[in-house]
Amino acid sequence: MNLRKTTFAASLLTLASLALAGTSQASPTRFMAMGKAVKPPLGHIQFCDENRKACRGETDTPVVVKLSEQRWQELIDLNTRINRQIKPVTDEALFGKLEYWTYPKGGAGDCEEYVLEKQRALIAAGWPKSALLITVAKDVKNAGHAVLTVRTDQGDMILDNQIEAVLPWYSTPYRYIKRQSTRNPAKWTGISDTRVTTVASIGN
Repeated sequence: MNLRKTTFAASLLTLASLALAGTSQASPTRFMAMGKAVKPPLGHIQFCDENRKACRGETDTPVVVKLSEQRWQELIDLNTRINRQIKPVTDEALFGKLEYWTYPKGGAGDCEEYVLEKQRALIAAGWPKSALLITVAKDVKNAGHAVLTVRTDQGDMILDNQIEAVLPWYSTPYRYIKRQSTRNPAKWTGISDTRVTTVASIGN
């Protein structure tokens, strides 16, 4: 087994151990517990009005991606690349609005712009849209935050602009609220995040 394969195998073992380590306190599972249909964020409604093609594509058979060594590395590389490409700037500074969802403008944006660009880049690379879900959470300051959930056979993985590493959802410091439906990208589903505590803050 070469070094890269060894690293990939070690990563999967780490994911498994993280799940086991958390069971004594919060009993996390590899996948988020989804609830009822909820209203989309206003910013996503506005985004869909302006980018109708991105919000089409209903399916009765949503996909969970098999997390091969190649696809795991692709997630890590893409997350790192886009985090470095985009300069963090608030919607108010960029657009004069408290909340405005769009693709990055001039190499800048806030958390939603990072998420939308990562989703667009993964779809262009051949990843299934139903496995790439914009997700809304509360961060350690109880402020709204958006990340990209990638549904894999190893669990729900999070691509984030505040944390460099690609992590399982339960190993991030967020309380998850809702995310795009796996069956219709214009619709959203509530998340039953019943964990009592969250992970310690990891940077900004």
